[in-house]
Amino acid sequence: MAGKLIIFSAPSGSGKSTLINYLMQQNLNLAFSISATSRPPRGTEQHGVEYFFLSPEEFRQRIADGEFLEYEEVYKDRFYGTLKAQVEKQLEAGQNVVFDVDVHGGCRIKEFYGNRALSMFIQPPSVEELRHRLEGRGTDSEDVIADRIARAEYELTFAPKFDTVIVNDNLEKAQSEALTQLKAFLEK
Repeated sequence: MAGKLIIFSAPSGSGKSTLINYLMQQNLNLAFSISATSRPPRGTEQHGVEYFFLSPEEFRQRIADGEFLEYEEVYKDRFYGTLKAQVEKQLEAGQNVVFDVDVHGGCRIKEFYGNRALSMFIQPPSVEELRHRLEGRGTDSEDVIADRIARAEYELTFAPKFDTVIVNDNLEKAQSEALTQLKAFLEK
């Protein structure tokens, strides 16, 4: 039986990765979508495992050929995107494919797959709490945090476009809610 698609989007610091990692351990036959990028491999990353590594020229050609479900040029010549053929291969293998994408990518994938996809938006309890979380990481400068907060305020306007919004104000509650909704979707 062909798999289904589960799309996660959230502002940075919302706890999306924590929720996804929890769900990946719940024996639901979930597998990450393998994205493409034009950046070079880091460390032990392998082509076709962590990413499909393409040159900027190859990436642009595949965009022109309509091979991407979604893509974004994050910086000049630094692309990230989701190849349609790879997703189809994973779905045909019966995997339930998980996407960790920005709000634009999430909306495009949902639009393409319709009811075969569940789109989940992970929302922080407030912008103030998000700022507190980002500051608590101790990894970013004030300027970077300010940029992330501005981006988060923009991304929060997309929440109504998603099938479900999970407010991550209590991790156990958010995990339970995400798991309940995901199981219901997979059982349809």
